[in-house]
Amino acid sequence: ISLTCISSECRSFYELRRHIELLLLLLLALSAVAGQARYSIPEEQAEGSFVGNIARDLGLDVTRLISGKARIITKGGRQYVDLNKDKGILVIKERIDREELCGKTTPCSFSFEVILENPIQLYRVTVEVTDINDNSPSFPKDEIILKIAESVASGTRFSLESADDADVGFNDIQRYGLKPSDHFKVEVQNQSDGGRFVEMVLQNPLDREKEETHSLVLIASDGGEPRRSGTVRIHITVLDANDNAPVCSQPVYKAEVKENSPEGTVITTVSANDADKGANGEVTYSIAHVVKETKQLFEVNVQTGEIKVAGKLDFEKSKTYQLNVQASDHGGYSDTCKVVIQITDENDNVPTIQLMSFSNSISEDSPPGTTIAVLNVDDEDSDGNGAVKCSINSDVPFKIESSLTGYYTIVTEDFLDRESNPEYNLTITVSDQGSPPLSSSKNINVKVSDVNDSPPKFDHSEYTKTVAENNSPGLSVFTVSANDADWGQNARVSYFLQERDINGLAVSSLVSVNSDTGVIHAVKSFDYEQIKWFEFNVTVRDAGSPPLSSVATVKIVVQDQNDNPPQVLYPVQTGGSLVAEMVPRSADVGYLVTKVVAVDVDSGQNAWLSYKLQKATDRALFEVGLQNGEIRTIRQVTDKDAVKQRLTVIVEDNGQPSRSATVIVNVAVADSFPEVLSEFTELTHDKEYNDNLTFYLVFALAVVSFLFITCLVVIISVKIYRWRQSRILYHSNLPVIPYYPPRYSDTLGSATLPHVYNYEVCRTTDSRKSDVKYILKWFYFRVHSTSLDLSKAHSLCIHKKTNKQQQQQPQKNKKNKKLALW
Repeated sequence: ISLTCISSECRSFYELRRHIELLLLLLLALSAVAGQARYSIPEEQAEGSFVGNIARDLGLDVTRLISGKARIITKGGRQYVDLNKDKGILVIKERIDREELCGKTTPCSFSFEVILENPIQLYRVTVEVTDINDNSPSFPKDEIILKIAESVASGTRFSLESADDADVGFNDIQRYGLKPSDHFKVEVQNQSDGGRFVEMVLQNPLDREKEETHSLVLIASDGGEPRRSGTVRIHITVLDANDNAPVCSQPVYKAEVKENSPEGTVITTVSANDADKGANGEVTYSIAHVVKETKQLFEVNVQTGEIKVAGKLDFEKSKTYQLNVQASDHGGYSDTCKVVIQITDENDNVPTIQLMSFSNSISEDSPPGTTIAVLNVDDEDSDGNGAVKCSINSDVPFKIESSLTGYYTIVTEDFLDRESNPEYNLTITVSDQGSPPLSSSKNINVKVSDVNDSPPKFDHSEYTKTVAENNSPGLSVFTVSANDADWGQNARVSYFLQERDINGLAVSSLVSVNSDTGVIHAVKSFDYEQIKWFEFNVTVRDAGSPPLSSVATVKIVVQDQNDNPPQVLYPVQTGGSLVAEMVPRSADVGYLVTKVVAVDVDSGQNAWLSYKLQKATDRALFEVGLQNGEIRTIRQVTDKDAVKQRLTVIVEDNGQPSRSATVIVNVAVADSFPEVLSEFTELTHDKEYNDNLTFYLVFALAVVSFLFITCLVVIISVKIYRWRQSRILYHSNLPVIPYYPPRYSDTLGSATLPHVYNYEVCRTTDSRKSDVKYILKWFYFRVHSTSLDLSKAHSLCIHKKTNKQQQQQPQKNKKNKKLALW
């Protein structure tokens, strides 16, 4: 077996690998300081296998990973690694095939970002996937057929299809072997671009006559543990002599082609010449010594040597390709030329936007500079085609800032106000600098969460409402309304009364307010005569934290109703006395007898009073002034007129409906008191009868009480004893006649009684008790007597005394007397 070592220094391979690992560890330490972490794991690890302690390597606490909602963000690809936040470690999420992930690229790694919130932190993690020897070398074909002229000299080289091993490094193909090795040996040629191709070298001349065919086995072995290998069988047919090999016009061809060029696009043409003639001079072209993926992208015309595009070229996958074009004649001779194809970039990739972190809600009291989103922008094109510019719409209070390469943050530029704008629609636009430029956009919606910064406001700062008095308690007066520009709980308002005293009463005893609806109710019935209006304050308060409030002033005006009848002030009506106005028989027409004085506690037209004569003993003798209540004679008094005149005067107000009061005015038409006394004596007897009746009723009640309350027997006996004694002392009654002449000015020119009279009463000695009182400036004659019997009186003298003014008046002026009978 012939073995060839591919590495120039196989013995120093392990030493070189050790140096590379030390360098990687140094780079990993530097990246951790910069907010990055790097790990290395072998491929094909089982799910859940440990990758690294990310919390320790990034200097983070496990609680920070949990509170920050740490998560892994990948850019569109598969997620091979998962984060265990409870332990702060990275573990394998799914099986990793290094060959599927990176192909031949070394070192093979993938990156992702670990992002945390509150505050937002971003860490980049790179995981290198090391190769294991899990793939065997393989040849493109199971069998290679060669035709070699017998005249080929020793040392002639024959290109063979090289094997392919998906592994890399030491696990890749390290050597080739050929057996049997009687005539040929195998050599591996290294190219400047790192590629390799296998050649079979003739060691001993061939003799077709001795051996027309040869069967060989080409073995490709890698350097892994355990070692893997692949084989291909070579069938050689020895031909007759063809002593000239094709020669390429130039050893290296260089060409350029745009990516995404359509299939069939001619890239370049290779050519070769063969000095032989005939069939031995005909040259055919083929692509040899390239990997399978390259062969799928390009094709060569067998006859002309034109190299055309056969697949989709992508600059982002590979920028250059190297083809080995083999020119062969029919005699088995060949030559190989190199074709280097440069792929030029086209602006064929639209920039992409990926949200790494986004808060769709932000508080309106957030200060400027608050981050709401972190995004990653990427363009797979190169140079100007891959240079991107990111922006957002200008009509929002946000701006975009660049943080890391390819990363942008969206932050607030100004203070927010939810009441002015509750949400914002942001359009993120990213464009490259290609020609024509390509762009993409992404829309996000940011809602502004409410803060209790707006106090509730009443529709009016002052309210005035008129309420009719005598309203029913609980009456809904009216509604105050307030609005709060905030939202939700911060906009829910409640209404309250501010306590204060109104005429000594708490405002809550007059009105109440519904805390939810703002409806103001009357707690009690209002009385205009007690309170005509009152003011109070209503506070509206929202349910925010802290709550905000405002105050409105409410004025309730009580509207008067005709709920009070007129009250007669004069003449005074008493239950135990009879008042009489004296009119002399000489009174002329229009003589002022007296004046009815009344008031109404209502107001306005409800208090306008009118006086009417309802009943009279003689309607033709007296009249009542409609507006002033004055009682005057309407004709001359004559001797035929009765002494006792009874007038019923009704006083009405002007309300709707009207209310009234009546007063009885007794008028005595006489010139002397004896005449008056004789006329009114029978009234006193009725009074005595009424008094006795009342006494008997009280006595009957006392007797009934005695039956039920035996403990009061002694007290009742004493009262009966005292009552019997009083019967002995007081066996007769005489009415008492006080005199109340008012002093009126004669508005019609005829005087009434503008004088002052005093009277003296003389009584007999057998009167048991007497009391005479004289009051100046009034005709007041009061005889308080418990018993007065006219039949037993020897004399009753009334002496008239006049003052100086009376002496100057003519004797013909009659005296007006007012009698009170008790």
